[in-house]
Amino acid sequence: MTELQASHKTTAYHWYVVGVLTFAYLVSFLDRQILALMVAPIQADLSLSDTQMSLLMGLAFSIFYVFMAVPLGRLADQTVRRNIIIGGVTLWSAMTAACGLAGTYWQLFLARMGVGVGEASLTPSATSMIADYFPPGVRGKALATYNAGVSLGTGFAMVFGGMVITYVSTSERHVLPVIGSVAAWQYVFFLVALPGLLVVLLMLTVREPARQETSSAAQNLSFREALAFLHGRRRIYVPLFLGMSVNTIVGYALFSWIPTSFARVHGWTMGDIGLGYGLIILTTGPLGVFLAGGLIDKLQRAGQQNAELKVALLSIAICLPGVIYLPLASTGQAALVAMIPASIGPAMTTASGSIAVINVTPNQIRGQTMALYLLTISLLGLSLGPTAVALLTDYVFKDPALIDWSISCVVIASSLFSAIMLWRCLHPFADGVRETLN
Repeated sequence: MTELQASHKTTAYHWYVVGVLTFAYLVSFLDRQILALMVAPIQADLSLSDTQMSLLMGLAFSIFYVFMAVPLGRLADQTVRRNIIIGGVTLWSAMTAACGLAGTYWQLFLARMGVGVGEASLTPSATSMIADYFPPGVRGKALATYNAGVSLGTGFAMVFGGMVITYVSTSERHVLPVIGSVAAWQYVFFLVALPGLLVVLLMLTVREPARQETSSAAQNLSFREALAFLHGRRRIYVPLFLGMSVNTIVGYALFSWIPTSFARVHGWTMGDIGLGYGLIILTTGPLGVFLAGGLIDKLQRAGQQNAELKVALLSIAICLPGVIYLPLASTGQAALVAMIPASIGPAMTTASGSIAVINVTPNQIRGQTMALYLLTISLLGLSLGPTAVALLTDYVFKDPALIDWSISCVVIASSLFSAIMLWRCLHPFADGVRETLN
């Protein structure tokens, strides 16, 4: 046990905080990913192409990051992080409900931009808080638990969303108090906005932790000085950010288009897709993040300072066989089985990426660095993941029924590029972790 671990023991309350933050992350992805199950009715009502739908699922979120991610990250380094999260949850829940009021493409696009405040306000503050509650050697498991919110939120969106869509689709219109008549897909947005209220109440029970691991090399840095500090470590951060961010294209491509793929290629209903794919994500997602966190902690205790990157490389190897087989599957059941390794891999990468950024970065600029990391994910992974698939389908294959081939091509190319970047980062990253801990 290191000196830091001995003086900084974890308690049941620390894990309670992780649970609350994980639930918040779950709700943010529930609000985000529910759209993937409603592609067909929204396209029918608003006359949208696959490319336009992809922009709602991706670009609408990343635009917000351009303006707000870094300021919110800097606030996370300097102010009460709990209050930032409470404000963010309140706003994204209200904007999710606003999606239910949208009657045009641009109204829905603007409302989806507001929902994007979720990760922009949540993750920089949440990961910074968790890092202050948990020392190295056990931090991986705590951060992995938080990152399980991605797959849990997406899984619940699929299962719960599929059930709700099946239920509300029995009627084309629904009448709400004050608001009046709304379409079935609009009604779903109002329902998924409600859990945000519970998150706000739970966050009021969370205490702001004392800051740990403050490095003398990063004391009292302005934002420009923080950028200069990161630039001095560009051999670490450039390949790390590029490798991890491009790899998130994998998850966003799958989450956004697998439901539509099963409907078009295999003729499944959204209820069947939501249940089948949702249960896989709910099972493999937590398995992936806990496997990643456990492996990282074990490798770190064995003295390997680049454990996060090695686990991320392993996750790519696990994912690829499933996505290669996806367009070759002759039945929906076979394609669903292929989604098991294809879902474990991205979950492991999600956990590895945030743990890597936290562990290689001094405390004073963790919020800002995490915000920049999320900005990169937004501009590369979130924007390109859904849209690259749609562009291939609309303009290369020119056949909606070949969407599974589009998914496979995008995921394979992204995975190979990510593996090259992470391999190049192995040695610089280990040096950076040693410098941060000293």
